[in-house]
Amino acid sequence: MTTRASRPPVTRRLTLRARMALLTAAAVALAVAACATAGWLITRNQLYRELDRRLTVGSGERPSPEGDRPFRPPMSRQLIEALAACSATPSQGDGSRPPGPFAIVQLIDARGRTCTVPGAGTLDTTPADAAVARGERGPLYRDGTGRTADHTQDDVRVLTRPFRTDAGEQAAVSFALSLDEVQGPLDNLALLLAAVTALGVLASAAAGLAIARASLRPVDELTDAVEHIARTEDLAVRIPAHGTDEIARLGRSFNSMTAALAASREHQSQLIADAGHELRTPLTSLRTNIDLLLRAEATGRDLPAPARHDLLTSVKAQMQELTSLVGDLLELARPDEARPVRETVPLHQAVDRAVDRARLRGPGLTIRADTEPWYVHGDPASLERAAVNLLDNAVKFSPSGGTVDVRLTGGELTVRDHGPGIAAADLPHVFDRFWRSPSARSLPGSGLGLSIVARVIAETGGTVALEPAPGGGTLARVHLPGTPTPGD
Repeated sequence: MTTRASRPPVTRRLTLRARMALLTAAAVALAVAACATAGWLITRNQLYRELDRRLTVGSGERPSPEGDRPFRPPMSRQLIEALAACSATPSQGDGSRPPGPFAIVQLIDARGRTCTVPGAGTLDTTPADAAVARGERGPLYRDGTGRTADHTQDDVRVLTRPFRTDAGEQAAVSFALSLDEVQGPLDNLALLLAAVTALGVLASAAAGLAIARASLRPVDELTDAVEHIARTEDLAVRIPAHGTDEIARLGRSFNSMTAALAASREHQSQLIADAGHELRTPLTSLRTNIDLLLRAEATGRDLPAPARHDLLTSVKAQMQELTSLVGDLLELARPDEARPVRETVPLHQAVDRAVDRARLRGPGLTIRADTEPWYVHGDPASLERAAVNLLDNAVKFSPSGGTVDVRLTGGELTVRDHGPGIAAADLPHVFDRFWRSPSARSLPGSGLGLSIVARVIAETGGTVALEPAPGGGTLARVHLPGTPTPGD
């Protein structure tokens, strides 16, 4: 019995447009909510401040900062009588109401007892009210609850002030105003602000969608271009990039990337075409020579020994040329990031070994070498190959019995031959891949040697140039950064 493997659940993420719209709506909603909350709190403080002002004005003289100066509040006679009787049980009295706008008026004696005023309701007292009655603190504003004379429970704003009778008895009197005239407008304002906040959220959501759509339009264009390139491999597509914002920078970067890819593809195609052209000649020669050998063997007529030797020698030379060409192609095809390990290289020793190899390849030439110690940071094999290629180029163009001068001093390597030289019109092309001057096309070689030299010297941080030598011939100059001793 087979069981179906469980698959992990697919998590669907919001699109970038949806996330931008959501973040914009959330930011605006928070701002609107913060403004609404701040407006409600400011209004509440203003209303409470007005209640406190009315309590202060309605209770009589303004309280002294110390809270110990006696004052004469309204209904002082009733207060003195209530303090003398000091009953916590509310009474209806003679049917009179508290004076002014007050809903409730109540006394607290110095011992903390509640003394109701007839017909003025009752309040819940706090330890802070008792402290005012004992003269331990000044006037006190607070919220509280109480019952009016008709026994209706009400939320009130309370002002408790010190009160002293003519006989010097210490007490406190609490005046209360109903909070209905504050809570009602605040509740209505809260509903209004909630509605405004909800409308703000809806408006911000719509604005967020519009902003996300407008902001991501260039990204959509970039996406369409990328999909077009992926579908058609058309690297000539360019994205209009105007301005200096991030999207414009992204568009310009994309255009630079596609241009670099197009150039790389063109160079690759050119390299393949040039390599095929260069490989065709030795392969054709090899096939011709091998066909001659096979035909002679098939017909039973052996070739003369000198002719057979010449054919085999030609086959060997063509094989060597193919091997050299393949090695050069592999060197040039190596990506820049796959560079060999770099180390301290005694350049003078690499040049000396290259001179020894060049003497074997040009037995009829005189190669004079003068090298001073010079150490560079690079790849030993690549540097020696570059020196060999320079010397091979000088040997190839030197006349029989000629001289090649090699000198290394102060970080400058010069190789001078006494051949026909290079025409001024050809100098800009000498380091191009597979390029050979008209006079050199009949000579062996692939046209890659100087290209490899230029690459190796550039990787080592140096420069290379070819120029006409005084008195005829060609002078190659190579400058490489380094030191005369390995420890510097």
